[in-house]
Amino acid sequence: MAGLILVTGVSSLPGYKTALRLVETKGSVIGVYNQHPVSGVPAVKWDLVSDATGLVAQYKPSVIIHIAGMGDVDGCEVNPELCHRVNTVATRELAKAAYRIGARLIYLSTDYVFDGSRGMYKESDSPRPVNYYGLSKLLGEEAVLAVGGAVVRVAWIYGLGPGKVNFGKSVVEKLSRGEEVKAIVDQWGSPTLNTLIGEVMARLVDREFEGVLHAAGPRLSRFEFAMAIAKFFGFQASLVKPISVRDLNYRAQRPRDSSLDSSMAVKMLGVPINDLNYALSIFKGEWEGLRHAGGVGQEA
Repeated sequence: MAGLILVTGVSSLPGYKTALRLVETKGSVIGVYNQHPVSGVPAVKWDLVSDATGLVAQYKPSVIIHIAGMGDVDGCEVNPELCHRVNTVATRELAKAAYRIGARLIYLSTDYVFDGSRGMYKESDSPRPVNYYGLSKLLGEEAVLAVGGAVVRVAWIYGLGPGKVNFGKSVVEKLSRGEEVKAIVDQWGSPTLNTLIGEVMARLVDREFEGVLHAAGPRLSRFEFAMAIAKFFGFQASLVKPISVRDLNYRAQRPRDSSLDSSMAVKMLGVPINDLNYALSIFKGEWEGLRHAGGVGQEA
C-alpha cells in the first residue's frame, strides 16, 4: 500500500518492532513517541493526549497503527482519569481524525477487555473488563470500530527492545545469571513475542480488514511460560519457583484466564503467533545475537 504509515508508541516493545518491520517492508514510515526517542526508525515527538488531531493533519498518513497508550494496569486503577485520557480520549480523537482524511486505523488492544472467567476467548466473545485499564482499552476499541478500523488484541507482550521491563526478558536475564525466578501458577494468558506482533501488523497493512482480530501466543501460566523458557534456552529449570497471584499486592484485579484464541489470525495472515517453539526460537536468536554483540540489557 502506497503512502505514509504512522506508528504511535514507537518507543514501546510492540511499537518498535512494528515500525522496524514496516521500514523493511514498506519504507515510508514515521514513528511517534512522547518521551523516549528510538534509533533505526524515523520518528517524531508528539503528545497525542493534547493534540492527536494535529498529528494526523500535519502528516496526512494513509495508515495509522495506534500502539501508544497507558499500559500500567495498577497505574490505571490508581489514576483512572489519566488512564481514560490516554487510552480512550486520545484514541477517539485519532479515530475521528483518521476518518476525516480517509486513513486506515489499526489499533493494538489487550486481552484484559475480558473478565477471565473461562479463557481462550474468540473475537466473537463479549468483552467484560474487570479493571480500569481493560475498560479504557475497550472504549478505545469502540471508537476505532466505529470508523471502520481494525482492532488487534494481544497479551502479555515480551521480547527485546525499548519500553518497560517485561516478564519474558526478565526470566532470561535472571536465569542466565543463575538467579531464582518467581512465577505465578494460577493466572493464565497468552504470552506474545513483540517481533511476531510486528509481523502481524506489517501483514495487516496490506489487507482491507475491519473488525477484531486476536493475535497472541498460546495459553500458559507465567510459571509454565518461565519453565518453557528455561528448557528452551538450556537454563536450570529448578530456579523457577511457583507463587500464587494472591502473593502479590496488585492494586487492580487481574482476569484469572484471559488467554486468546488466535486461530483466525494464523489462518488469515500466515504468522504462527500461537506457536510457542517458533516464538521462543526467534526470541533466543535475538537474545544470543544481542549477547554476542555485547548489548544485553542495553538494547534500544
